[in-house]
Amino acid sequence: MRSFLNEKGYLEVETPILQPIYGGAAARPFKTHHNSLDTTLYMRIANELYLKRLIVGGYDGVYEFSKDFRNEGMDRFHNPEFTQMELYVAYKDYEWMMNTVEEMVENIAMNLHGTTEVKVGEHTINFKRPWKRFTMYEAIQHYTDIDISEMNEAQLRETACKLGIKIDDTMGRGKLIDEIFGEKCEPNLIQPTFITDYPVEMSPLAKKHRSKKNLVERFEAICNGKEICNAFSELNDPIDQRKRFEEQLELGKRGDEEAMVLDEDFLRALEYGMPPTAGLGIGIDRLTMIMTNSQSIQDVLLFPQMRPEKKVVVASSDEFEARGIPSDWIPAIIKAGYTTVDVLKTANPNKLFNDLCGLRKKMKMEIPAPTLDQVSSWINA
Repeated sequence: MRSFLNEKGYLEVETPILQPIYGGAAARPFKTHHNSLDTTLYMRIANELYLKRLIVGGYDGVYEFSKDFRNEGMDRFHNPEFTQMELYVAYKDYEWMMNTVEEMVENIAMNLHGTTEVKVGEHTINFKRPWKRFTMYEAIQHYTDIDISEMNEAQLRETACKLGIKIDDTMGRGKLIDEIFGEKCEPNLIQPTFITDYPVEMSPLAKKHRSKKNLVERFEAICNGKEICNAFSELNDPIDQRKRFEEQLELGKRGDEEAMVLDEDFLRALEYGMPPTAGLGIGIDRLTMIMTNSQSIQDVLLFPQMRPEKKVVVASSDEFEARGIPSDWIPAIIKAGYTTVDVLKTANPNKLFNDLCGLRKKMKMEIPAPTLDQVSSWINA
């Protein structure tokens, strides 16, 4: 990917990881404190707004392989620390960027595998151009037989409920559409597919569509049932951008923890003037999963974030013996899951009696089985 971008003449740059205001994506940030400056800083959730500043400053095309951080859930497609590549090119639009993504990913597949066909689980994915294209509304109608294009928020909420999609009161129109698409469309998109022309409510940083009302010039590439990239014709009107940020603030007041914040410094940069620009963010970890036929993001990270091991508290033998339990039976009681006296006190006598009789045989204990009355006395001592 780096070779492809360098051959196109784009400049690789680095932008700040610690930022006074987080932005460029809808996500919760990690928060920290700078002692010398006595100020709150955030680990970046995206590098978009800084790369756009470079376009304002006169660069024609810049890209960055960045470590980003999002304080959200973990699963086989998400790690709180992840890598993405973002590219911004002046005097281009999202149609041009779609063609560039097709060319770049096809090129990557050919260089890695010698073919555009890549085996991923039970599927064979073909990255040969051109890729299939749906608008957002077309995709939802195709997979649900419902036209949501003219629905307001209340109608979308009702539709989501009918489709069995879990929603809550914090969700505005854009989030509701996103949930419907994510549940009913995304898992069905196995071959590389561009989803285009998103509702304006879903895309606060994208330029309004040149011919379609209430839509923006945005696309996502979906492959193997998951998004691998997100791109738009970038919004470069500072007045419209301020209005979009203010709408995001209202969503934040409703409880949307992923709503964007208002960035005055970025707005000032737009006021100096940003040329028409195409922007792209592509997830390197997810693309690597596909190209290496890996089922989990943890398989392509050397040190993935893991849940901490739970330390089991085990009482001492003296504590068990104080309740009249013979020392020979203590290992079996602990193995049965009663690791402390407090846990033992909650045991059902019949269940513990049956468990111990089974463990006696399994552990080949050459001692007589306890009686039910003995087990009850250990619990109630």
